[in-house]
Amino acid sequence: MNRPVPNPGISDIAPYTPGKSPQPEAGRKVFKLSANETPFGPSPKAIEAFKSAATHLEDYPEGTSRVLREAIGRTYGLDPDRIVCGAGSDEILNLLAHAFLGQGDEAISTTHGFLVYPIATMGCGAKNVVAAETEYRTDVDAILAAVTPRTKLVWLANPNNPTGTYIPFDEVRRLRAGLPSHVVLVLDAAYADYVSRNDYEFGLELVATTENTVVTHTFSKIHGLAALRVGWMFGPAHIVDAINRIRGPFNVSSPAMLAAVAAIEDTAHQQMSKTHTETWRNWLTEEIGKLGLKVTPSVTNFILIHFPTKNGRTAVEADAFLTRRGLVLRALANYKLPNALRMTIGTEEANRLVVDGLRDFMGAK
Repeated sequence: MNRPVPNPGISDIAPYTPGKSPQPEAGRKVFKLSANETPFGPSPKAIEAFKSAATHLEDYPEGTSRVLREAIGRTYGLDPDRIVCGAGSDEILNLLAHAFLGQGDEAISTTHGFLVYPIATMGCGAKNVVAAETEYRTDVDAILAAVTPRTKLVWLANPNNPTGTYIPFDEVRRLRAGLPSHVVLVLDAAYADYVSRNDYEFGLELVATTENTVVTHTFSKIHGLAALRVGWMFGPAHIVDAINRIRGPFNVSSPAMLAAVAAIEDTAHQQMSKTHTETWRNWLTEEIGKLGLKVTPSVTNFILIHFPTKNGRTAVEADAFLTRRGLVLRALANYKLPNALRMTIGTEEANRLVVDGLRDFMGAK
């Protein structure tokens, strides 16, 4: 058949599969715990800013997201000129791949890394090289061992989704020092706002002192603006220049931009969410562990729950059991974790119902 053919590698990409959304049913309350969304929603100040922007929807947004870049700069002490904003950090990840990867190149991600990484890599005709993890954690030595002359980029989610684990920043520095100077290290810090460990750092200082490292972040998690698609990157001037040359000129809408400015300035709302997350993450880890299920230690707003591989207690069966109760978790077969479910930390009600559900599931004959 004579028809257009996609570029090499496109047809080999497994499409991204989001966490399933629950189907509302009359008389039954449903909790979506499959997408790492905050149970509190965005700051009321962000909602008000979004509504106010509705009076000027006929106007194109300011093309460089200046007001948002300046707000991010004030918050983190960064030069706004070295910040790029995008339609979620996903867009920025794809732009980085577009800018630095091509046919014959390689990019490295880890076994259970974010699914967007191989999609972005293969979409540019490059090869996705997988570095093994150790106990569901990034293994710096495995990444360094995977480097070849064709390596152009390394994807590192820290903390990682869907495992919830992180590596200390000394290890991140060691990784950067061990990579060739032409390799871009992408530090995906989508869940950084939830971390309270003394040995963890966002990565901004490393970006400020090297020419080959970037940090990406998102407003979809603790800020609760997932529906608006807002993300950003801090990087060296020459990488920022490259991304600005290929991004869409109006890639962040005005309502999204103004809502994000209000969100990042509402530190009380962020702290409330973080405190709730830490309290219930610890409680869930302990209570689910009492049921005989292993929970990978997490520093994020979700936990990874491991199930037996047989005897009627599998992850697939647990997923079906909980879904029937209106408790929707994330199945992870596409993340090479067929025996695990990922649970977003929800409201107190949702968290207690999941533990009750898992208790009944593990005790059911």
